[in-house]
Amino acid sequence: MLGEKGKYASATEIRRFVWAEIVWPLILEINDIAFTLKQYQKKRDEVCKKKNASKAATSRGLASLLQKGFLYKENDLYSIHYRLIAYMRLKADCDYATAIHEIQMK
Repeated sequence: MLGEKGKYASATEIRRFVWAEIVWPLILEINDIAFTLKQYQKKRDEVCKKKNASKAATSRGLASLLQKGFLYKENDLYSIHYRLIAYMRLKADCDYATAIHEIQMK
C-alpha cells in the first residue's frame, strides 16, 4: 500500500485508502451517518485481509480523517461531516476529492 514517499504523501495516501475502502463503503452499507468503533474494526479487518493492508496504517488513517474534519467522534461513535450526508442519502460515490472539497467549503 505504501511506497517510498514523504511523510505527508504517505499520510494522504493512507487517509485516502481508509476513506475509499473502509469508511465510505461502511457508511453506505449501514445506511447511517454514524458508525461504532466495532463496526469500523469489522470492516477494517475485512478490507485489510482482502487488500493485504496494515491495521496500524489504517488506524493512523482513521485518526487523520478525524483531524481533517471528515469525521467527528463522540465516545465510541464516529459520524461523517454534515456536508456529506446528502451523498449518503443518495447512495452516491463520495470519493476523497469530493469529500475534502465539501468539507472545506465555507
